[in-house]
Amino acid sequence: MLAAERRDFLLTRLHADGKLVAKDIAVELGIAEDSIRRDLRELAAAGLCQRVYGGALPVSPAAADYATRTTVATSSKQRVAAAAAALIRPGSTVLLDGGTTALAVTAALPDDLAVTIVTHSVTVAAALVDHPAAEVLLIGGRLFKHSAVTCGAAAAEAAGQVRADLFLLGVTGVHHEAGLTTGDADEAAMKRTLARQAADTYVLASSEKIGTASPFTVLPVTSVSGIITDAPDDNPVIAELLNRGTTIIKAR
Repeated sequence: MLAAERRDFLLTRLHADGKLVAKDIAVELGIAEDSIRRDLRELAAAGLCQRVYGGALPVSPAAADYATRTTVATSSKQRVAAAAAALIRPGSTVLLDGGTTALAVTAALPDDLAVTIVTHSVTVAAALVDHPAAEVLLIGGRLFKHSAVTCGAAAAEAAGQVRADLFLLGVTGVHHEAGLTTGDADEAAMKRTLARQAADTYVLASSEKIGTASPFTVLPVTSVSGIITDAPDDNPVIAELLNRGTTIIKAR
Protein backbone atom coordinates (compact mmCIF):
# COMPACT_ATOMS: atom_id res chain seq x y z
CA MET A 1 0.00 0.00 0.00
CA LEU A 2 1.37 3.38 -1.01
CA ALA A 3 1.71 6.15 1.57
CA ALA A 4 -1.13 8.15 0.00
CA GLU A 5 -3.35 5.07 0.04
CA ARG A 6 -2.51 4.48 3.71
CA ARG A 7 -3.48 8.04 4.59
CA ASP A 8 -6.80 7.67 2.77
CA PHE A 9 -7.36 4.42 4.63
CA LEU A 10 -6.57 6.09 7.97
CA LEU A 11 -9.00 8.94 7.33
CA THR A 12 -11.74 6.52 6.33
CA ARG A 13 -11.17 4.43 9.44
CA LEU A 14 -11.04 7.53 11.65
CA HIS A 15 -14.39 8.67 10.27
CA ALA A 16 -15.93 5.22 10.78
CA ASP A 17 -14.51 4.37 14.23
CA GLY A 18 -14.04 7.81 15.76
CA LYS A 19 -10.44 7.05 16.72
CA LEU A 20 -7.24 5.43 15.49
CA VAL A 21 -4.91 3.25 17.56
CA ALA A 22 -1.53 3.21 15.82
CA LYS A 23 -0.38 -0.22 16.99
CA ASP A 24 -3.67 -1.88 15.96
CA ILE A 25 -3.60 -0.32 12.49
CA ALA A 26 0.04 -1.34 12.07
CA VAL A 27 -0.81 -4.97 12.87
CA GLU A 28 -3.83 -4.90 10.57
CA LEU A 29 -1.79 -3.56 7.66
CA GLY A 30 1.32 -5.58 8.45
CA ILE A 31 3.66 -2.58 8.53
CA ALA A 32 5.82 -0.87 11.13
CA GLU A 33 4.05 1.23 13.75
CA ASP A 34 6.52 4.03 13.01
CA SER A 35 5.09 4.27 9.50
CA ILE A 36 1.59 4.75 10.89
CA ARG A 37 2.83 7.37 13.36
CA ARG A 38 4.52 9.22 10.51
CA ASP A 39 1.29 9.16 8.52
CA LEU A 40 -0.60 10.52 11.53
CA ARG A 41 1.91 13.33 11.96
CA GLU A 42 1.40 14.33 8.33
CA LEU A 43 -2.38 14.16 8.64
CA ALA A 44 -2.28 16.22 11.82
CA ALA A 45 -0.04 18.82 10.16
CA ALA A 46 -2.67 19.11 7.43
CA GLY A 47 -5.38 19.62 10.06
CA LEU A 48 -7.08 16.31 9.27
CA CYS A 49 -6.75 14.65 12.66
CA GLN A 50 -5.68 15.39 16.22
CA ARG A 51 -2.82 13.24 17.46
CA VAL A 52 -3.18 11.84 20.97
CA TYR A 53 -1.16 9.30 22.93
CA GLY A 54 -1.18 6.04 20.96
CA GLY A 55 -3.06 7.30 17.94
CA ALA A 56 -5.44 10.01 16.77
CA LEU A 57 -8.92 11.47 17.22
CA PRO A 58 -11.09 13.57 14.90
CA VAL A 59 -10.39 17.28 14.79
CA SER A 60 -13.14 19.37 16.34
CA PRO A 61 -15.10 21.57 13.90
CA ALA A 62 -15.34 24.01 16.82
CA ALA A 63 -11.68 24.89 16.27
CA ALA A 64 -12.61 27.04 13.26
CA ASP A 65 -12.59 30.84 13.39
CA TYR A 66 -15.35 32.62 15.31
CA ALA A 67 -17.34 33.69 12.26
CA THR A 68 -17.37 30.14 10.90
CA ARG A 69 -18.38 28.69 14.25
CA THR A 70 -21.49 30.87 14.35
CA THR A 71 -22.83 28.77 11.46
CA VAL A 72 -21.90 25.33 12.89
CA ALA A 73 -24.56 23.21 14.65
CA THR A 74 -26.68 26.22 15.58
CA SER A 75 -29.76 24.22 16.61
CA SER A 76 -27.59 21.89 18.70
CA LYS A 77 -26.03 24.85 20.48
CA GLN A 78 -29.46 26.34 21.15
CA ARG A 79 -30.61 23.11 22.80
CA VAL A 80 -27.49 22.97 24.96
CA ALA A 81 -27.87 26.66 25.83
CA ALA A 82 -31.48 26.18 26.95
CA ALA A 83 -30.49 23.30 29.23
CA ALA A 84 -27.60 25.35 30.63
CA ALA A 85 -29.82 28.37 31.29
CA ALA A 86 -32.15 26.12 33.28
CA LEU A 87 -29.30 25.49 35.77
CA ILE A 88 -29.02 29.19 36.66
CA ARG A 89 -30.82 30.13 39.87
CA PRO A 90 -32.19 33.61 40.64
CA GLY A 91 -29.71 35.71 42.59
CA SER A 92 -26.74 33.53 41.70
CA THR A 93 -23.35 34.56 40.35
CA VAL A 94 -22.44 32.80 37.11
CA LEU A 95 -19.17 32.69 35.22
CA LEU A 96 -20.04 32.44 31.54
CA ASP A 97 -17.28 31.42 29.16
CA GLY A 98 -16.81 32.73 25.63
CA GLY A 99 -17.74 31.06 22.37
CA THR A 100 -20.84 30.61 20.29
CA THR A 101 -22.65 28.23 22.67
CA ALA A 102 -22.11 30.63 25.57
CA LEU A 103 -23.50 33.38 23.38
CA ALA A 104 -26.58 31.22 22.81
CA VAL A 105 -26.99 30.96 26.61
CA THR A 106 -27.53 34.72 26.79
CA ALA A 107 -30.48 34.40 24.42
CA ALA A 108 -31.95 31.59 26.55
CA LEU A 109 -31.97 33.58 29.80
CA PRO A 110 -35.49 34.61 30.90
CA ASP A 111 -35.97 38.37 30.94
CA ASP A 112 -37.03 38.29 34.59
CA LEU A 113 -34.03 36.27 35.80
CA ALA A 114 -32.06 38.40 38.28
CA VAL A 115 -28.50 37.11 38.03
CA THR A 116 -24.92 38.34 38.06
CA ILE A 117 -23.00 37.25 34.96
CA VAL A 118 -19.21 37.47 35.05
CA THR A 119 -17.56 36.88 31.69
CA HIS A 120 -14.32 37.41 29.80
CA SER A 121 -16.21 37.43 26.50
CA VAL A 122 -16.89 40.77 24.87
CA THR A 123 -19.61 39.26 22.68
CA VAL A 124 -21.37 37.69 25.67
CA ALA A 125 -21.20 40.97 27.60
CA ALA A 126 -22.54 42.93 24.64
CA ALA A 127 -25.40 40.46 24.17
CA LEU A 128 -26.51 41.10 27.77
CA VAL A 129 -26.60 44.89 27.48
CA ASP A 130 -30.38 44.83 26.95
CA HIS A 131 -31.16 42.12 29.50
CA PRO A 132 -33.38 43.89 32.03
CA ALA A 133 -32.38 41.95 35.16
CA ALA A 134 -28.79 40.76 34.63
CA GLU A 135 -25.86 42.49 36.27
CA VAL A 136 -22.84 42.08 33.98
CA LEU A 137 -19.17 42.15 35.02
CA LEU A 138 -16.62 42.05 32.18
CA ILE A 139 -13.14 40.71 32.91
CA GLY A 140 -10.50 42.74 31.07
CA GLY A 141 -7.18 41.64 29.61
CA ARG A 142 -5.51 40.79 26.31
CA LEU A 143 -8.11 40.08 23.64
CA PHE A 144 -7.80 36.64 22.08
CA LYS A 145 -9.51 37.38 18.76
CA HIS A 146 -10.14 33.76 17.73
CA SER A 147 -12.76 33.40 20.46
CA ALA A 148 -13.35 37.09 21.31
CA VAL A 149 -12.32 36.54 24.93
CA THR A 150 -9.72 38.10 27.21
CA CYS A 151 -6.78 36.07 28.47
CA GLY A 152 -3.39 36.70 30.03
CA ALA A 153 -2.10 37.77 33.43
CA ALA A 154 -4.47 40.71 33.93
CA ALA A 155 -7.53 38.61 33.09
CA ALA A 156 -6.41 35.76 35.33
CA GLU A 157 -5.77 38.14 38.25
CA ALA A 158 -9.21 39.71 37.89
CA ALA A 159 -10.87 36.30 37.63
CA GLY A 160 -9.15 35.24 40.83
CA GLN A 161 -11.24 37.77 42.76
CA VAL A 162 -14.54 36.17 41.73
CA ARG A 163 -16.50 33.62 43.73
CA ALA A 164 -19.20 32.10 41.58
CA ASP A 165 -21.95 29.56 42.07
CA LEU A 166 -21.66 28.17 38.56
CA PHE A 167 -19.24 28.19 35.62
CA LEU A 168 -20.55 27.33 32.17
CA LEU A 169 -17.42 26.14 30.38
CA GLY A 170 -16.98 26.09 26.63
CA VAL A 171 -14.51 23.67 25.02
CA THR A 172 -13.86 22.46 21.49
CA GLY A 173 -13.39 18.76 22.27
CA VAL A 174 -14.89 16.26 24.73
CA HIS A 175 -13.49 12.75 25.01
CA HIS A 176 -13.36 10.23 27.86
CA GLU A 177 -9.62 9.69 27.38
CA ALA A 178 -8.36 12.99 25.91
CA GLY A 179 -10.50 14.99 28.32
CA LEU A 180 -11.78 18.52 27.72
CA THR A 181 -9.66 20.33 25.17
CA THR A 182 -9.34 23.60 23.27
CA GLY A 183 -7.11 25.06 20.59
CA ASP A 184 -5.02 27.67 22.44
CA ALA A 185 -2.77 27.23 25.49
CA ASP A 186 -3.52 30.64 27.02
CA GLU A 187 -7.24 30.18 26.56
CA ALA A 188 -7.03 26.74 28.19
CA ALA A 189 -5.23 28.28 31.17
CA MET A 190 -7.89 30.97 31.51
CA LYS A 191 -10.64 28.37 31.48
CA ARG A 192 -8.89 26.46 34.28
CA THR A 193 -8.63 29.68 36.29
CA LEU A 194 -12.34 30.34 35.88
CA ALA A 195 -13.22 26.76 36.86
CA ARG A 196 -11.31 27.16 40.13
CA GLN A 197 -13.51 30.14 41.05
CA ALA A 198 -16.86 28.32 40.81
CA ALA A 199 -18.62 25.88 43.09
CA ASP A 200 -19.80 23.86 40.08
CA THR A 201 -18.56 23.68 36.49
CA TYR A 202 -20.69 22.33 33.67
CA VAL A 203 -19.44 21.86 30.12
CA LEU A 204 -21.36 23.26 27.15
CA ALA A 205 -20.95 20.44 24.63
CA SER A 206 -23.02 20.51 21.48
CA SER A 207 -22.97 17.19 19.67
CA GLU A 208 -20.23 18.03 17.13
CA LYS A 209 -17.69 18.38 19.97
CA ILE A 210 -18.28 14.91 21.43
CA GLY A 211 -15.55 12.43 20.52
CA THR A 212 -13.17 15.08 19.14
CA ALA A 213 -9.98 16.65 20.48
CA SER A 214 -7.91 19.82 20.21
CA PRO A 215 -4.24 20.34 21.10
CA PHE A 216 -4.51 21.74 24.66
CA THR A 217 -6.12 20.14 27.69
CA VAL A 218 -8.41 22.33 29.77
CA LEU A 219 -9.43 19.79 32.42
CA PRO A 220 -9.97 16.08 32.81
CA VAL A 221 -13.64 15.10 32.66
CA THR A 222 -13.48 14.06 36.31
CA SER A 223 -12.82 17.68 37.35
CA VAL A 224 -16.23 19.02 36.25
CA SER A 225 -19.69 18.57 37.74
CA GLY A 226 -21.22 17.43 34.47
CA ILE A 227 -21.58 17.78 30.70
CA ILE A 228 -24.55 19.37 28.99
CA THR A 229 -25.05 17.84 25.55
CA ASP A 230 -27.63 16.86 22.98
CA ALA A 231 -25.55 13.91 21.75
CA PRO A 232 -27.50 10.64 21.95
CA ASP A 233 -26.86 8.13 24.72
CA ASP A 234 -25.76 5.53 22.16
CA ASN A 235 -22.88 7.77 21.06
CA PRO A 236 -19.88 5.61 22.07
CA VAL A 237 -18.14 8.48 23.87
CA ILE A 238 -21.29 9.42 25.80
CA ALA A 239 -21.84 5.74 26.65
CA GLU A 240 -18.29 5.48 28.00
CA LEU A 241 -18.64 8.71 29.99
CA LEU A 242 -21.85 7.43 31.54
CA ASN A 243 -20.15 4.13 32.30
CA ARG A 244 -17.41 6.04 34.13
CA GLY A 245 -19.94 7.89 36.26
CA THR A 246 -19.91 11.26 34.50
CA THR A 247 -23.08 13.30 34.97
CA ILE A 248 -24.68 13.96 31.59
CA ILE A 249 -27.43 16.57 31.35
CA LYS A 250 -29.49 15.88 28.26
CA ALA A 251 -30.39 18.87 26.12
CA ARG A 252 -33.66 18.23 24.31
